[in-house]
Amino acid sequence: MYVDLRMEQGEGELRSLHAWLRNDAAVRRSSTSEVRSDGPPQPGQMGSTLEVIKMVTENGWSAASFVMAVVAWKRTRPQSAQITITRDDTTIALTNCSDDEVRRVIRVLDDGQRGESRGE
Repeated sequence: MYVDLRMEQGEGELRSLHAWLRNDAAVRRSSTSEVRSDGPPQPGQMGSTLEVIKMVTENGWSAASFVMAVVAWKRTRPQSAQITITRDDTTIALTNCSDDEVRRVIRVLDDGQRGESRGE
């Protein structure tokens, strides 16, 4: 399964999240990730393109462990940035990290993982 993470706050915050995820044993054990540009600059855009964390998950990947690692990182930040998580054609936002929101994000990611294991 492929998972992309984006946020509106600059490159430094995205790289901080990437480092956090790479240091989380449960996430690191079952996925590989890198920070990449999100495509070529748009016409009239100055500077570099937005960056995105690109993840490839492996067998044993846990959506719950992944989401809880992202939530833990968000709670260390002085300003709460919205994180957009995309899996295949599904995009979901993690904003306030309420219990309901966390459960919803985990459910969406788990549903995608189950679909892949059934060959959908």
